[in-house]
Amino acid sequence: MMSSGPLAGCRVVELGGIGPGPFAGMFLADLGAEVVRVDRPERADEPDASGPTNVTDRGKRSVVLDLKHPSGPAALLDLIERADILIEGFRPGVTERLGIGPHECLARNPRLVYGRMTGWGQDGPLAAAAGHDIGYIALTGALGAIGSAGGPPQIPLNLVGDFGGGGCYLVIGVLAALYAVERTGRGQVVDAAIVDGTAHLLASTFAKLARGAWTDERGVNQLDGGWPFYSVYETKDGRHMAVGALEAKFYRQLIELLDIDIDPEQQHDRSTWPKLRIMLAERFAERTRDEWAQLFEGTDACVAPVLGITEAATHPHLAARGSVITRDGVVQPAAAPRFSATPAQPGATAPAIGADTRAVFQDWGIGSGDELVHSGAARQASQEATNTRPGRHLADPQD
Repeated sequence: MMSSGPLAGCRVVELGGIGPGPFAGMFLADLGAEVVRVDRPERADEPDASGPTNVTDRGKRSVVLDLKHPSGPAALLDLIERADILIEGFRPGVTERLGIGPHECLARNPRLVYGRMTGWGQDGPLAAAAGHDIGYIALTGALGAIGSAGGPPQIPLNLVGDFGGGGCYLVIGVLAALYAVERTGRGQVVDAAIVDGTAHLLASTFAKLARGAWTDERGVNQLDGGWPFYSVYETKDGRHMAVGALEAKFYRQLIELLDIDIDPEQQHDRSTWPKLRIMLAERFAERTRDEWAQLFEGTDACVAPVLGITEAATHPHLAARGSVITRDGVVQPAAAPRFSATPAQPGATAPAIGADTRAVFQDWGIGSGDELVHSGAARQASQEATNTRPGRHLADPQD
């Protein structure tokens, strides 16, 4: 099925990995690109390596190549010659040792955008070190800024590093470089490091710090729970409400709806904040989360119930927008953002590993792929595995 997304006609080769790389590939596929994920042979034998729960592999085609086989790198270069974007998430120097580094790939395809996804970046003292999201955001200062005053840092899942500072910045980078190709005719390497992206996300925090509007400690600032009218409060049933009434008109409505006896003109009088926090905590403890949610629904007090991920998927607002869909029994996000003329949509459920090996080589005008499969340089999934691949579903929240 031909994509209608804004990246329709764009070809992407994604070298199989974990975390931000596959997320970036899914993002590009949702936007309409044809994404071919190239996996190592061993992945075909891993349990749960494909199927509906592999959300970040949706919308992609799957090719298995053994890059350690004498014919493997050459076969990959055949694909890269016909691609617009390459995404890889190996440690620095690995693709160079395999013979598929930027030098070889750009020599074969001068218009290629070579996207590199790492935690520490392609250079620097830690470039060759192993790492995970928690370490990357720890080193940038982001992790140290999240949490309650006097308490330990709180881990924000892997949203800030892997996906925010990593995968999203990789997508931004390769698309910016793709635009440059249209103007210059020359491809380039995009070095997307999670530490760089996370530091970049802290731009407004750096600005506040520079002008004395931010203290470099947890839980005492405007947006980290330090201000009582931008915080989280426990309710009668042990759940929570999120309060974000920063502006005066929103704060006024907050205290009116809560029927709190405090002067709204004293909102920024810090001497009143300890009393205000106690009053807010006591008032929210009087009712259940859902009772408060009903009271604040649709108001400008900037108060919302804190939902679990499963609960959020069925919230009326998200349901009305189709922000979350159900595909083959798996709840997952719809494509984002939205486009008026070239709508994005999530592609088919993740295929069996190696389901498209022969088809991709044929469709991209390289050959049948039979010789590569017979030599052991490539692998084609069995017909049975390929036939059980679910079909394409559109982004229908009622699916």
